[in-house]
Amino acid sequence: MSGLILASASPRRLDLLNQIGLVPDRIVSADINETPLVGEMPRVLAERLAKSKAFAVAADCPDHWILAADTVVAVGRRILGKPSDAQEAKKFLQLLSGRRHRVYTGIAVITPEKQLRYRVVETCLLVKNLSEQEISDYLISLEWQGKAGGYAIQGLAACFIRWIQGSYSNVVGLPLYETSVLLAGCNRGNA
Repeated sequence: MSGLILASASPRRLDLLNQIGLVPDRIVSADINETPLVGEMPRVLAERLAKSKAFAVAADCPDHWILAADTVVAVGRRILGKPSDAQEAKKFLQLLSGRRHRVYTGIAVITPEKQLRYRVVETCLLVKNLSEQEISDYLISLEWQGKAGGYAIQGLAACFIRWIQGSYSNVVGLPLYETSVLLAGCNRGNA
């Protein structure tokens, strides 16, 4: 059987896959433009980016299983990407403070036979009211760097989350249950 390629350089996704016993044969970062289209909704963006990453890697790696994912954090229709600097991270945290938001992860699998299967998983979260000191301390930690929405639920920001509905691993970057079901549905022998 052909090997599994993870179309993501995210160490969190690799750790999550390893947690359920899936070890990709290779990791290939997909080089795509992740800029949202004008008026694009968060759920649609997550799906489009996951599919685009899968197709980009599949083009260079025929006859392999390709697993791609992309996580989008949103407050209503507003998409919170990876903050470019501490000032933007601060704005994100201030926006999230005391509010519900949603995390969408698009998952796409392309089989060696070029069959595409995908889905989007949604998790809803409520962030407590954050004090200026809590925001400042979090920014100093630098944990916000490279994280959609400017926080990592698996780190210091765990104590910011008052309530969660849905998949915790989705918020980390890869919904494990749905990923394993998606791979099994593609008739992958060891999923």
